Amino acid sequence: MRVLVQRSKKSSVSVEGKLVGSIDSGLVLLVGFTHEDNTNDIVKLAKKVVNLRIFDDENGVMNKSLLQVGGSILSISQFTLYGNSQNGNRPSYIDAMKGEKAIKLYNEFNDELRKYGVKVETGKFGSYMDVHINNDGPTTIWLESR
Repeated sequence: MRVLVQRSKKSSVSVEGKLVGSIDSGLVLLVGFTHEDNTNDIVKLAKKVVNLRIFDDENGVMNKSLLQVGGSILSISQFTLYGNSQNGNRPSYIDAMKGEKAIKLYNEFNDELRKYGVKVETGKFGSYMDVHINNDGPTTIWLESR
């Protein structure tokens, strides 16, 4: 499981011109799954995401977590996180988990995040999405479950 975490001042996602999710201050998560991923990966990365200390404290030091600042999450499914372009110029997505299994884990991940009392907005799994990210910092962290 891979999660690209971006600290955000304001972000949103639209599908076919209609707003389906938006947040003010918080995190944007680009979330991808591979074939071996399971509930253990979800629990591990959900805990890591909400406790990741990447928000400024009163001294301007990244020392506070999403939970401490009361931020929200915009979670976007993104199979392209498992794109492999080592051989040639067209990425292969063979390592990305497919449809029904991936959506199950994606929904499970978002539910796990909500267990921490965090507001979680999402895009629409499997759809072409227009994502607007106002990356704060910019601060971007790459997380992997393995």
